[in-house]
Amino acid sequence: MSHFSSEDEAMLQAMLRQLFLSVKEKITGAPSLECAEDILLHLEETDENFHNYEFVKYLRQHICNTLGSMIEEEMEKCISDQNQGDVSGYDTVVQHVTKRTQESQEYKEMMHSLKNIMMIVVESMMNKFEDDEIRSQERQRKIPKEKNNSYCTDNCSDSDSSFNQSYKFCPGKLQLILDQLDPGQPKEVRYEALQTLCSAPPSDVLNCDNWTSLCERLKVALSDPDPVFSDRILKFYAQTFTLSPLHMTKEIYTSLAKYLEMYFLSRENHIPSLSAGVDITNPNVIRLLKKVRLLNEYQREVPSFWIRHPEKYMEEIVESTLSLLSVKHDQSHLISQKVLDPIYFFALVDTKAVWFKKWMHAHYSRSAVLRLLEKKYKSLITTAVQQCVEYLELCQTMRTDEFLEHSKHCGNGQKTFYYSGQELQYIYFIHSLCLLGRLLIYTQGRKLFPIKLKNRKDSVSLTDLLVLFIQLIYYSPSYPKITSASELEDYSSANMVTDILKILCDQKECAIECLYNNTVIEALLQPIHNLMKGTEVAPNCSKTALTHIADILARIASVEEGLTLLLYGENTNSSEENSPTGAHIIAQFSKKLLDEDISIFSGSDMLPTVKGAFISVCRHIYGTCEGLQVLIPYGLHESIAKAWKKTSFLSERIPTPVEGSDSVSSVSQDSQNSMVWEENLLDDLLNFAATPKGLLLLQRTGAINECVTFMFNQYAKKLQINSPERFDYGVLVTQVASTPTGAVALQNSGFINALITELWSNLECGRDDIRLTHPRSTPVDPIDRSCQKSFLALVNLLSYPAMYELVGNKDLPNKAEYSLREIPTCVVDIIDRVTILNSEAKIRSLFSYEQSHIFGLRLLNVVCCNLDTLLLLEAQYQVSEILLKAQEENIVETTESHRDFIIDGLSVERNHVLVRISLVGGPLERILPPRMLEKGDNPYPWPMFSSYPLPSCYQSKTTRNANIKPDDDVDKLLLCFEMSDKQTELFENCRRQFCKVMKAKPDLLSGEVLVELLGKFVLHLTESPSQCYFPSVEYTVADVNVKSKNLSSVQQLGIKMTIRYGKFLNLLKDGAENDLAWVLKHSERFLKQQQVPANSPLHILFLSGFCVIL
Repeated sequence: MSHFSSEDEAMLQAMLRQLFLSVKEKITGAPSLECAEDILLHLEETDENFHNYEFVKYLRQHICNTLGSMIEEEMEKCISDQNQGDVSGYDTVVQHVTKRTQESQEYKEMMHSLKNIMMIVVESMMNKFEDDEIRSQERQRKIPKEKNNSYCTDNCSDSDSSFNQSYKFCPGKLQLILDQLDPGQPKEVRYEALQTLCSAPPSDVLNCDNWTSLCERLKVALSDPDPVFSDRILKFYAQTFTLSPLHMTKEIYTSLAKYLEMYFLSRENHIPSLSAGVDITNPNVIRLLKKVRLLNEYQREVPSFWIRHPEKYMEEIVESTLSLLSVKHDQSHLISQKVLDPIYFFALVDTKAVWFKKWMHAHYSRSAVLRLLEKKYKSLITTAVQQCVEYLELCQTMRTDEFLEHSKHCGNGQKTFYYSGQELQYIYFIHSLCLLGRLLIYTQGRKLFPIKLKNRKDSVSLTDLLVLFIQLIYYSPSYPKITSASELEDYSSANMVTDILKILCDQKECAIECLYNNTVIEALLQPIHNLMKGTEVAPNCSKTALTHIADILARIASVEEGLTLLLYGENTNSSEENSPTGAHIIAQFSKKLLDEDISIFSGSDMLPTVKGAFISVCRHIYGTCEGLQVLIPYGLHESIAKAWKKTSFLSERIPTPVEGSDSVSSVSQDSQNSMVWEENLLDDLLNFAATPKGLLLLQRTGAINECVTFMFNQYAKKLQINSPERFDYGVLVTQVASTPTGAVALQNSGFINALITELWSNLECGRDDIRLTHPRSTPVDPIDRSCQKSFLALVNLLSYPAMYELVGNKDLPNKAEYSLREIPTCVVDIIDRVTILNSEAKIRSLFSYEQSHIFGLRLLNVVCCNLDTLLLLEAQYQVSEILLKAQEENIVETTESHRDFIIDGLSVERNHVLVRISLVGGPLERILPPRMLEKGDNPYPWPMFSSYPLPSCYQSKTTRNANIKPDDDVDKLLLCFEMSDKQTELFENCRRQFCKVMKAKPDLLSGEVLVELLGKFVLHLTESPSQCYFPSVEYTVADVNVKSKNLSSVQQLGIKMTIRYGKFLNLLKDGAENDLAWVLKHSERFLKQQQVPANSPLHILFLSGFCVIL
């Protein structure tokens, strides 16, 4: 539209004249201007020829060219959201896409451009209107009136546009063209008739009564040996596909498809044979490929608009296509002399069956395709399966050297314009592979199996086909790129099968039905079995094939159902010794790879790639508690750590490249490869931290500091993990911080420093790129949105072990003055600056005092949910006293007996924190005051306090219901300890029953049941020497020897809190405090007898006594 020429203006004027003439009677008969406008607005509903107007076609084509790609993208997004449940219904999708389109910048620009152009056209027509009228009157004076013998007149314009020509096109003229297209006519006559036909609007041609006769004549003309003549016929077909609506293009498409079907069935045509191959420089082949390509291009485009038309049009197109592709010649002769079927030529122009992928995308067309395949054209699927079977048999019988020779033959650059029989078979195989892969995604497509093949006794089931695909991975060679049209596309059968299986893995329902069974898993593990036994896998099995297998296994292991299959198989009762499951085999093979215990891979450049691929599978397994329990006996953490240390040592010995040396590039490449492999191994070790037991194994390797440093580097680069991974780095940080060693590693890596610096920047500094003319808005949330991510990261980090390592025995700075540029760098600094604000200097140092202090109080509120952390902070910093003092300072003195608190965000937050840390219990034992104000005269009805005891309204008066309904599953769980004398069997039965109750009836496992269950379990553990972690030690210390022992402040505070809570529950009496102190002193003395002196930087190992866990 940016290049609007005079020809374009004349064309638009002609289109508008056609539209005005067609609606002239309707408009002139309108009683008013408003009625005329209403008629034009509803013209599509009242005029059956609306879509045949050239102006309407022009607008539709312009909209498609301008907004088509954007509409398609929005449709894809909506369909994706609809599959996930976010969008429901076709109408909703249409409304959403329409709204987004109308709101887009492209739509606004298009409307602005159209408006400007139409203003120019209309203004030009209005300027010429008087001149046209004057010329018409002068003509009428000079020339007597005559009968208008023409079939259509245009008194408004002398324009020689194609539109005016179309109005002179009539059935009589079409009959004349039919006669001129007769093969007996001279070439010039036929050329002129065809030129006239191409210049006429396709809608006029298809709407004529002679269309059927013309269609037959065109079919005959398509076989004309003259290339110019046949090309003009195809030009007419292409023009019709482009400019006509679906009900017209359907006629052209079915006509061309029927012609090709008869062409291939006719024995008179020279169709190449398989043995002769296809020479695409041959004129006959060129003409045939042009016709096939024209059909294929329409196949790719028609799904974008056939949903707007009746279903019968789409079904006719689908059926004519399947009928053409199902054409088969007589197979009585040898296969080498076989005449090529239509599907070979379709495979040449569309090797990856993109047309079938688009047809299967929407349910509208997919249902019709699958219904016709099942009822009439199942042979098309049968031949596709047969092609895959024959190719696999060829791969199994052909030797490696023959494959290499064949690959060189396929990759010969001098044979670009010729496809041999072997190449045609391979192209057809790839086309069949893509077709079957797309078919298996859908439920109705899978119902087409099993398939009965010729010369095969058993039918090919769904599982058989999947096993065949898997065998293709390690039996087929790596083929070169065989299509010159797209040199970057990879047509290797192994790669394509892998992509298909990955897609199947991503579809949960499809994966459960197709992949999650022992037969498929055994097929995937077959080359691993052979490698571990030292036998040959397959004649052409490469390291790349093993990598493909590992990728598929990783996809399977990343889903719960697939992981369960790998861990236990389909039959969970089978013994591990007789039939090891997939997880055991993968672990054994991965360990052998890491230990380089497989001779076939020794010294191979692909070894790190294969190692990394199979360790990735193990990552998905040991990333869960059940999977780690299975893999622990293999010691993968030790093997990975050993490989990492070896790689790290070798990378340090790589010489520094010298400028000007020939070995610079090789040394640089080796260094880069070594660095990548070292990082992969660290990442594999780091993923052991996904489970608590895995984190313990990671600590035992001694590489936790390096792993955490690697994780911090990845976090600093804002790198994302792969999509199949179960956890991101945030989860791993939380897991690592749950242990003292992990917390220290996080601190040493700089992670905590960076996290607190980022938090302070968001909390106090703000972004540097905010312009001064746009100041920050006042936050309305307690924690500003910019700080929420940092808040959650800090909360996840501060477990009790981390708190003790980072805060324990460390005093607050409590400086007399704080610089405004002084940024906190550790957890103690954050507590000092935003949580415990006990001085004016701290308050003055904050730019956003209320927001920052509320942030600190919210942080304190969350971390104090852990009672160990609460005891630590209370004993070390006297948090409650500081908060009470702050509340005291927030009082307005009214009278001596009555004091009013200033109700603001800080006082409300402090009141909530004080109640939480002063009262222990659950929601039925205490009432936490809300943080929100209420409407009315009394916005905060909850009483505030500045000293103990707390108001009684915060203690619940309700008692806990101790009546537990009996349940058979719980009874079975408690009886597990009495049903077997064998310890191993007892523990296994108990675990299985416990998991069953937890999944089915988690509410039944109340506190009393858990206490009884743990008591019985611990009792049986103590009776089993193999299950005891500590040896039995005789304890003979008298009471007199422990009386002089002083308890720590944390222990004393814990005793007070425990006694207060026990008295609230009416479980303890007044003398219980001394008894609990006596128990603590004896317990500490007893444990010290078994404690080994440790030389460790961890503070928690030297903790005096231990905290009371409530």
